[in-house]
Amino acid sequence: MEKVLEFGSSRVKPDVRRLSDMREVIYDIEWLKGAPDMELYYMYRDLAVSKGDRSIILDHRLRYDITVIPPNRLGAEYVKTAGHYHPFVEGTSYTYPEVYEVLRGTAHYLLQKCEGGRITDVVMIEAKEGDKAIIPPGYGHVTINPSNRELKMANWVSRDFSSIYEPYKKCGGAAYFELADGRLIRNGRCDHIPDIRFLKPTNIAKLGLSKGKEMYGLVRDVEKLAYLNRPQDYGWLWEAALSDKNRAVR
Repeated sequence: MEKVLEFGSSRVKPDVRRLSDMREVIYDIEWLKGAPDMELYYMYRDLAVSKGDRSIILDHRLRYDITVIPPNRLGAEYVKTAGHYHPFVEGTSYTYPEVYEVLRGTAHYLLQKCEGGRITDVVMIEAKEGDKAIIPPGYGHVTINPSNRELKMANWVSRDFSSIYEPYKKCGGAAYFELADGRLIRNGRCDHIPDIRFLKPTNIAKLGLSKGKEMYGLVRDVEKLAYLNRPQDYGWLWEAALSDKNRAVR
């Protein structure tokens, strides 16, 4: 079923992610054998409320998207996104970051860093309505909807790259699977997986990422999103986002 999003004066059709697009990253292989193909989530890309906003967004090489993930189960695990990494910013040792906002529901952002072919850090951020979550350079990420409510989230990201999905497919999914019974199960196809660090959302007011204030409004203060195209200039931000001082209780 196609879901149209009303955004500003536009009616936007989604890109639809189906189960058949994600067969390689599903935990419950036995369930998958008999599962019918189904729509899992909806991606509304490159949004703008007005022509003026679109001009600003394009001039600053940015993109604003919305994703809707209805509640569902993939056999034993919660519904999730396929998972992807970002490429390097040309001429730097930094990959492109991203920032998410939960508009409705609850999200578990599962981040992982891969160095030399090994996963060296795994982070989970639980974000609720109004929370922001930054994906720092070097980290791939999966979004999980761990509830019986629809998850609606927005993101700002550079428009200068395409996401990389192959590492998640090659490894059979993320470093961990979150099951519907609450367990987090290590992915047996990945070697030497570290324990998960649980961190709080990255609501950073000086970047316009205040809890409860929709970040689309940054189109009016767009320089606060400069880190999305120039991550090499924001070492302090990545340190803050990943610090154990930002640890969540679980």
